Amino acid sequence: MENINGFEIKEHEKTNRILEIKLNDEIIEKLIFPFNKFDLTALELKPFTRFTIAKSLDDVTDNKLSKLMNSIIRERSKGCFIIGPKNVSSNTNDQFLIKLSTSIAHLIGIPNHDSMSGKYYARFHIKHEDTSDSYLRKAYRNMDLHTDGTYVNEITDWLTMTKLEEKNVEGGETTMLHLDEWEYCDDLSKDPVGRQDFTWGSPKSKNIGYKVQHPVFSSDKKGRPNISYIDQFPEPKNMEQGNFLQKLSDCLEKSKNKIITKLPVGHTIVANNYFWLHGRRPFDKNQLLSRELLRIRGQFF
Repeated sequence: MENINGFEIKEHEKTNRILEIKLNDEIIEKLIFPFNKFDLTALELKPFTRFTIAKSLDDVTDNKLSKLMNSIIRERSKGCFIIGPKNVSSNTNDQFLIKLSTSIAHLIGIPNHDSMSGKYYARFHIKHEDTSDSYLRKAYRNMDLHTDGTYVNEITDWLTMTKLEEKNVEGGETTMLHLDEWEYCDDLSKDPVGRQDFTWGSPKSKNIGYKVQHPVFSSDKKGRPNISYIDQFPEPKNMEQGNFLQKLSDCLEKSKNKIITKLPVGHTIVANNYFWLHGRRPFDKNQLLSRELLRIRGQFF
C-alpha cells in the first residue's frame, strides 16, 4: 500500500489490473465546505460548477489525484480503478457521493448527456419488482458483460459507476473482464464478421430516437483490439451476424477470467470503455431489496 497526499493506493485483491484508491478522512473533511457551495440543481444547470468542485478535489490532494487517475484509466495494462472514502459516514451521503463522482469524472474528461435522465448523470434504483425495458433494473437476471454507449453517437471513452445505497442485498456482485485476459479475444476479434458494421438500437426508456452503425471490434493505435458491445441492442442484418453475436455472447459469459467483486457502498468504479467489459450477477430474491447506483460516462479531454 502506498500513501500519497491524503489517499492510499493498493492493487485489488483479485487482479493487479485494478487499483483501489481510498480517500482519507482529512480529504473528505476538506471537501465538505467546497461541495456545500453548490446544490445538485446548480451542478445540473451550470456545467462550469462541476469543474469548480473537481478542482477542489484535485487541490486537496495537491493535484496528485488527477494525474494518478488519468495515468491509470489510459494505460492498457490497467485501465480501471475503484475510488471512495476510507471510512463511509453520515458526511458521505448520496448528495456528497454525487458531487464526489462528478469531481472524479471532470478530472478525466467531459461527461456525455444522458438522454435517459436528461442530465450529465443517471441514477438507477434497483428493487424487488420492476417493469422497465432494460436489464439494468431487473434484479434477478444476470446482466451480461458489455460496454457502454453502444447505441449513441457520442464518444464514450470511460464510465463511472457509484454505489449510493444498498439494503437487504445478497448477490448482485459486479463482474469485470479485461479484453486482454479474455481467452477467446484473439479468435473473435480477428473474425471478419466482428469488423462489419452492425446496427445498434435501444429501447424506449433510453430516449434515443436514432440508430447507429459500428462494428463490434476495432483496433487502437497500436493494433490492439477494442470492443463496443452489449447483448440487448444489436440488430443483426443476417444469419452470419446473428450467429457471430451468439458466439460472442457465449464466449464472454463462459470466460474463466472474469473478476467478480463487491463494490462497497460509497465507492466508484471507473473503467476504460474500450477494453474493459462490465456486468452484474443476479441478486438473491428479497422483497426488501434496494440498491441505488449513479452512472456517468463520457470522453477524455
